[in-house]
This record gives sequence, C-alpha cells and structure tokens, in this order.
Amino acid sequence: MPQISLNIDKTVFEKIEKIAKQKKTSVSDWVEDTIKTTLGNDYPDDFFELFGAIKDDTFVEPFEIDQKYDIQREQL
Repeated sequence: MPQISLNIDKTVFEKIEKIAKQKKTSVSDWVEDTIKTTLGNDYPDDFFELFGAIKDDTFVEPFEIDQKYDIQREQL
C-alpha cells in the first residue's frame, strides 16, 4: 500500500489523535477514511447491501434462452 507523509502542526495532530481515539481507530485509518469521504465514493456506503432487498414477485431473474435460438455470429 502506498504511504504519504504529512507536515502538520502539533495542535492539529493532537486534534486528529483525539478524534481517532474517540472513534477507536488509528490516526492512519482516520486520515484515510477522512480523505476517502472528502474525495467521494463511486457508490453509496450501503450500495452492495441492497442486493436482494426488493420484495417484489415480479422482480425475478429471466429464464435462460436455449442456445439453439442464438444466431450465427460473424467471425472476427
């Protein structure tokens, strides 16, 4: 994993340490999470938890079509 160095004053570092301790995490993990949050995510935090969450009988996986109905494809 890549690493970075930060030059910050003592007061700011003490604030970061205090927040990280309150959140029961390391300073490194807190800084990483804060940077990721600031940059934004591609997906919302709970996006992947939504799979299977819809309770609708009409929301079903389509049946698989037999390959005999497939057309001949051009060879590249």
